[in-house]
Amino acid sequence: MGEVRRPTKNRGFYVRMRFLHSKNGRPQEKNFFYRYYKWVLWLSLSLYLFSSYFITKDNKPPSLDKTRVSSASRALYESTNASFLQQPISNPALLNNLKIFVYDLPPNYNTDWLSNERCSSHLFAAEVGIHRALLNSDVRTFDPYEADFFYVPVYVSCNFSTVNGFPAIGHARSLISSAVRLISSEYPFWNRTRGSDHVFVASHDYGACFHAMEDMAIADGIPVYLKKSIILQTFGVKYKHPCQDAENVLIPPYIPPDSVQTALENYPVNGRRDIFVFFRGKMEVHPKNVSGRFYSKRVRTEIWRKYNGDRRFYLRRHRFAGYQSEIARSVFCLCPLGWAPWSPRLVESVVLGCVPVIIANGIRLPFSSAVNWTEISLTVAEEDVEKLGPILEHVAATNLSTIQKNLWDPRNRRALMFNNQVQEGDATWQVLHALAQKLERSYSRGSGVSSQWASDT
Repeated sequence: MGEVRRPTKNRGFYVRMRFLHSKNGRPQEKNFFYRYYKWVLWLSLSLYLFSSYFITKDNKPPSLDKTRVSSASRALYESTNASFLQQPISNPALLNNLKIFVYDLPPNYNTDWLSNERCSSHLFAAEVGIHRALLNSDVRTFDPYEADFFYVPVYVSCNFSTVNGFPAIGHARSLISSAVRLISSEYPFWNRTRGSDHVFVASHDYGACFHAMEDMAIADGIPVYLKKSIILQTFGVKYKHPCQDAENVLIPPYIPPDSVQTALENYPVNGRRDIFVFFRGKMEVHPKNVSGRFYSKRVRTEIWRKYNGDRRFYLRRHRFAGYQSEIARSVFCLCPLGWAPWSPRLVESVVLGCVPVIIANGIRLPFSSAVNWTEISLTVAEEDVEKLGPILEHVAATNLSTIQKNLWDPRNRRALMFNNQVQEGDATWQVLHALAQKLERSYSRGSGVSSQWASDT
């Protein structure tokens, strides 16, 4: 493109005069050159003035206030919004330079199920969230011979029943069994340790027992082919139970980070809370089971019978899509057991600043080394549920402000949320940290695994 010469001062004046004036009182006919020159000159001058305005204005970046993120919720925003703030693991030494190989299974084991959007957002979706985070993680290795652990990405909670809309896991055993046969026939790594360095997710009611009813889960037990592996599971109790009879890491249920962020933008954690005690959820399974005998060990039914109509208690039995806004407005959030001891309310309460009231005898809570549950929650025995009113009134009159201060520590919230990319301190990072404490199971580190299996035979 040829060099464009700057016109002389006199020539510029002459051109401007030709543009602005007419000859003999009649407009002159402008040829192509003049029309072209006029528009180039006008465009150049406009761009110069426009760019100068933004370059020189204060010479400062936009302030944090203009992001419209409240100061109360910014800490949670930084820990949950993986789309806008990616924080890779900054110190691999914290994880003992952990290396994980992620099997690339055929899509019928995982990604085919994502055609249903609920698969990646419901309470069991940790199996999807952890998989996604590991694929983008610094600990992932593409060399299986240097791996400490092998992650088997099978989604078993994505098959939703057409009858009630809940996840149906009757196919879980056959699907995982098929995956084990595949990797054991195509790779040598499963057979050399009988799967002891392989990791699975079982994020449903009774973990790797794959059943929602406890008696049936206990009867089925954990499949033999998984008993030597590591199970990432939401189910955990402090007493001996067949459904945790395998090496396991207790994980929180999945809560979509974007839903939490939306709630916090409207209701900051330190905002006004006009609901004293909150619960929304099932009170009994079926009208024929009004006693609640077969669900929640009667706990939810007793709460309804005792406190429905009590103005201190905001109890609702029907679903509401925006219920997280109710949690963000509440002082105490009841977290009674359902089919299993754990509940997604545990996570939702913590991340939205509502004091969780845990009613599930013997429950084991996730990531106790990172989340000091005794300082941010209350525990009420199942048999004391009728005393909830005076118990919570006493706490409100004594140490509520201390509990809330501890609860609002962003580290607690971060540890319970899964993100698309691992962030230091978040839920997937806590899983990796727990695995890093189990490196004695790593074949690649030569920790005597072979002799261990020899002694088992």
